[in-house]
Amino acid sequence: MDKRTEYVEKLSAQMVEWDVQIERLKEKAESATPEEKDEYSNTIAALQLKRDEAAVKLQGISTASEDEWEDLKAGAKQIWDEVGAILREAIRKRK
Repeated sequence: MDKRTEYVEKLSAQMVEWDVQIERLKEKAESATPEEKDEYSNTIAALQLKRDEAAVKLQGISTASEDEWEDLKAGAKQIWDEVGAILREAIRKRK
């Protein structure tokens, strides 16, 4: 398996995990106070937006030429880091 395929598979798996975590946040929001629901809603919206951006980046990496995909990795990494930060903050707030 080449490096790009490994990278795409790794990022795809991470996106599946994000979807699971977003669903967990939605479930927690159902039993939250109205104020907490607003926070959950904002967090979930931000996560879904970044997740969609990540999906576009992942698609770009999948279809890019050999030379281009290495350049696209930097943009993908930035989005992945942003999603990770949003999730860590959401988890920290809910503990």
